[in-house]
Amino acid sequence: MAKIVLITGGSSGIGKSIGEFLTERGCIVYGTSRQPVNYPESKFPLLSLDVKNRNSIETTIGDIIEKEGKIDVLINNAGAGITGPVEEIPEHEMKTNFDTNFFGPINVIKAVLPYMREQRAGLIINITSIAGYMGLPFRGIYSSSKGALELITEAFRMELKPFNIYMTNVAPGDFATNIAAGRYHAPLEEDSPYKSAYGKSLDLMNAHVDSGSDPILMAKVIYKIMRTKSPKVHYKVGSPMQKFSIVLKRLLPDTIYERLLMSHYKL
Repeated sequence: MAKIVLITGGSSGIGKSIGEFLTERGCIVYGTSRQPVNYPESKFPLLSLDVKNRNSIETTIGDIIEKEGKIDVLINNAGAGITGPVEEIPEHEMKTNFDTNFFGPINVIKAVLPYMREQRAGLIINITSIAGYMGLPFRGIYSSSKGALELITEAFRMELKPFNIYMTNVAPGDFATNIAAGRYHAPLEEDSPYKSAYGKSLDLMNAHVDSGSDPILMAKVIYKIMRTKSPKVHYKVGSPMQKFSIVLKRLLPDTIYERLLMSHYKL
């Protein structure tokens, strides 16, 4: 039987690539978007869903269950970028980012769990970020929200194992998507003490996205995980250097690793 797959944030970038790849391989895919009407050319159905709105989550998942009778795989892909000096990012923007990147996925998971528990099967894949493994300058809020999702997945998956429900993280590095266009950027203020350093880091971040990998690599990893009997806790998808940066963090003294990051970001 075809797998029923729900992908949050399926209108563009990584989510779109995953959806198209899985559709071509016979899965029944439902993607979500806050404004699905803006994407009439989608190759799989896009449903209206805002991960910051619990009613929206429950209504959309209920519609899929009513039509298909189950959800086999949930891919929590919807997310938002945010940059800026921690001191200068408004608190409400920090909370909005955590609502999207952390609380949003949790609430989607909570909405699908009763159905997965009833069917005694399910797979939940949380798309996090390699940035979630380290505190990056001027990306502190983003790193924190993705790191929090990484850690809660470790706890959550142990709680779910008795129900034959599997959960895993997939942490991408830089991919060629439109995430930079959708980020919240703290304004680069002329009188800011961070103006020079933040400006250089912002240019570097955008350059990394522009030269990033093809999102199809993420889609292939997701498909492989779906066909794995016992998925690992963590997967990393990115350039060798990006993945190696996580290894270095484990091996090097903190101050040396910090020095490497500051040199990379020209601080």
